[in-house]
Amino acid sequence: MSIATAVREGSAVAWADRRRRAADLVARQPYAAEVLSLYGALLDVQERAAAAALESPPTRDGLVAFVVERSLPGVMDVTTAAGTEYLREASLLAFHEREPEAIIADWLAGAEQSPTDRYLARAATEPVLETLPQLAPATDGATDSKRCPSCGGLPQLGYVPNSGEALLTAPRHLLCSRCGTSWKFPRLTCAACGETETARLPIYRATEQLPHLRVDACETCARYLITVELGKEPAAVPVVDELAALPLDLDAKERGLTKVTPNLMGF
Repeated sequence: MSIATAVREGSAVAWADRRRRAADLVARQPYAAEVLSLYGALLDVQERAAAAALESPPTRDGLVAFVVERSLPGVMDVTTAAGTEYLREASLLAFHEREPEAIIADWLAGAEQSPTDRYLARAATEPVLETLPQLAPATDGATDSKRCPSCGGLPQLGYVPNSGEALLTAPRHLLCSRCGTSWKFPRLTCAACGETETARLPIYRATEQLPHLRVDACETCARYLITVELGKEPAAVPVVDELAALPLDLDAKERGLTKVTPNLMGF
């Protein structure tokens, strides 16, 4: 089997896992059904964009044009068909008021954007960067361990793999919010500011409702990440389960905390 074929087949499995998990959580977590239904609809568009990037890789200079041509139209179609009324109207307005190239370029540069522009850019660009993370330009040149080693992006979430052994705990990983790269990161360290004082790093849970998810918070910088514990829910897919963490996000907000990076759906 060639490397390209192996990558393609591995990618197909990953997209199938996301679809399966999104459908499962729609049935199990009705409060997140609207968000997860839109996400599930986006997955077909994103998989096609990823496949196109693998078959005909753009250059870094050609990335914006590639996304605008091969991915963004599909994102717009799905959003107008499956998004909320507000998101449909806001997306159409953004698409007509701004140049699509500017929306994508601003997101890649880490510029401040409206929630709608950020959603459109991220939904369209993420699958290409997951496939070709080397195309992602570093946002500000930061290279410390709290940043993605591939593109310098901020983490979206944390996850702890299933070690497969009751007495062995796997190391925590962070997942990049831009290119999907994951990397190991110390458990008792804030992923936003680097705080290591345990007393200032509280953990919050919704044990009965979402036993495999937790809020890793920091009292020093008032930031937090959702962490997915795969040992407690082996079927979980971190990037999907994080979208279903709404109760934890709301609780964190009430505690005065801000997520390190809003997720695809803006929370």
